[in-house]
Amino acid sequence: MILKKILLKIFDKQSYDLYKNFLRREKEKELIEKRFNDEFKKIQKKLDNSDEISFLHSGHIGDVINCLPVIKEISKTHKCNLFIKLKTPLKEYYNDHPAGSFLMTIKQYEFLESLIQKQVYINSIKVYKNEKIDINFDLIRLLPINLLFDNSKYAFHISGVQPNLDEKFLEVDGHTKIKDKIVILRSLRYQNNFISYKFLETYNNSIFVGTYNEYIQLKKIIQNLEFYNCNDLLELSMIIKSSRIFIGNSSLGIDIAEGLKTPRLLEACPYFPARQIHGKNGFDFYFQSHFEKFFKKLYQN
Repeated sequence: MILKKILLKIFDKQSYDLYKNFLRREKEKELIEKRFNDEFKKIQKKLDNSDEISFLHSGHIGDVINCLPVIKEISKTHKCNLFIKLKTPLKEYYNDHPAGSFLMTIKQYEFLESLIQKQVYINSIKVYKNEKIDINFDLIRLLPINLLFDNSKYAFHISGVQPNLDEKFLEVDGHTKIKDKIVILRSLRYQNNFISYKFLETYNNSIFVGTYNEYIQLKKIIQNLEFYNCNDLLELSMIIKSSRIFIGNSSLGIDIAEGLKTPRLLEACPYFPARQIHGKNGFDFYFQSHFEKFFKKLYQN
């Protein structure tokens, strides 16, 4: 086999590439058959025979939020307990990532916990300390599949459960003070270079709820943009619920807006289109004219 690869590489590059891809696919197929098929069967058996299900997730926070529709669906017939594993290392550099070199830290967990505790379909949320786990959402990072599909569906393919993403899956009260704002959370990753937020300067009610570094970058474009430092994810969610419209790229804010089904706009990333919009009151856009058209449509409603 090694000699064949060498000869093909030297004398027939096209056949070499085809052969290399064939070997990779066979290796991936073997991995699924030896490791993951049995895991998926165990998950289904638990769902069929247990009254209580434990879930594990290591983060990011947005990825945890995106698993909640599946947990909510399972909660219709099971008691659901969510465990969060801390300090799983990042495998790639994330610009200005709030958890530094990890997927989730204790500070991030505490930021998340307040919102999860408000969701009545989750019996408990705790830091993972080697408890027995029934559904491990972290498996998605180990599977030999391209993750450039709808990241709201990552949990679908681990659990085998597919809820209706057009429906709300988050419940929070409205914010008592910050209301009717243009709320923005634009991370430094997954930005769309085809568009500009400059036209929002003609409005006087824009507020940014991400990190301060993210805010400083966007304030260069929207000079009258205000900053608000949220106490926790619950308060951030309350502000988004009370907003006139939410705007964000593929980051935590749009995950929350999707869960609440508040009027929302997704700045779609041409280079990593993994975030999708589901249900009414939401649009995504790649180009400036569509950005402004959809903004006016939602803002004037």
